[in-house]
Amino acid sequence: MIAKYVSRLALASGIALCAFGSANAADFLLTSPAFQDGGKLQVKNAGNRAGSPNCVGQNVSPPLQWSGAPANTKSFVLLMFDPEGRGGLGVSHWVAYGIAPTVTGFAEGEVSKESDKYIGGKSLMGVGHYSGPCTPTGTGYHHYTFTLIATDLDPKALKPGLTREEVFDAIKGHTISATGLVGLFTHP
Repeated sequence: MIAKYVSRLALASGIALCAFGSANAADFLLTSPAFQDGGKLQVKNAGNRAGSPNCVGQNVSPPLQWSGAPANTKSFVLLMFDPEGRGGLGVSHWVAYGIAPTVTGFAEGEVSKESDKYIGGKSLMGVGHYSGPCTPTGTGYHHYTFTLIATDLDPKALKPGLTREEVFDAIKGHTISATGLVGLFTHP
């Protein structure tokens, strides 16, 4: 099941890379020392929103790092999305942009709160920082997709508080390349 999904994801990622541009696409990589692509996120990475029995973690963001960005990158956009969330309607867990081209990653827990290394957008939870998985019991593994997009936009080009969809609208015609990483999580 996971291999089938990863194959579909690889196909979809290939299509997305074509749509975003292919400059240095093979060299542009998003990784994490805490989990492999298609590997499991830890319980501490899950959300911890009060009053939600599905939020069983500590909301500690996993470490992320990237390399091989195109030379003409002026800023990055980093998104975390759960396509199975809300019964298939999806959940935007994190929207960050205006990341300077000199930034090559975030340490564990660094983006669990606002940071001066990025401009916070607006997740479905209404916050501009990482919001970990709150996978409902009995729904199996969800695929938390981290997408990093290299753009030709100045880091201060977009105002704070944009949703994922608003960011997509704003960066059309400004994307250079993209890379992704998937972490799996299910309610323990």
